[in-house]
Amino acid sequence: MTTTSEPASVVTDLDNDQIREILPHRWPMLLLDRVERAEPGVRAVGVKNVTAAEPWFQGHFPTAAVFPGVLVVEALAQLSGVVFALAGAGPIGYLAGVRSMRFRRPVRPGDSLLLTSERSAGGRGFCEYKVNARVDGVLVAEGSITIADPAATSSNGKV
Repeated sequence: MTTTSEPASVVTDLDNDQIREILPHRWPMLLLDRVERAEPGVRAVGVKNVTAAEPWFQGHFPTAAVFPGVLVVEALAQLSGVVFALAGAGPIGYLAGVRSMRFRRPVRPGDSLLLTSERSAGGRGFCEYKVNARVDGVLVAEGSITIADPAATSSNGKV
């Protein structure tokens, strides 16, 4: 984790090992390769490199590989989870909602997804984030994601 000359709370260049210290996800479900910049509780920019070796391409689809849209959403949710966790949320943030998600073009092996997440609302253990994913500067997905901290939303730890 590196800090720059930016405000003290800005974190830059989180690698995969540092992301695993923040998120509970592990391979094959850890979909963030790098977090380039994060402002705890505010916004982040991350990267997911899509490779042909990923297990989903065996069946989605064998003759014309397409990275599943639900995994684009999961990568965006994980980036939002990093923003949430760095702001002091509990160790696990649950995906509590997906709203107005739109997919603009397929993502294929070899693509590098540039992911962004910015907090748009929140309170009482929930935060909503406006998210998007781009490949080579072209928008491929956008929408809103809600992350919940189960420890903050109920006495029994359930959302």
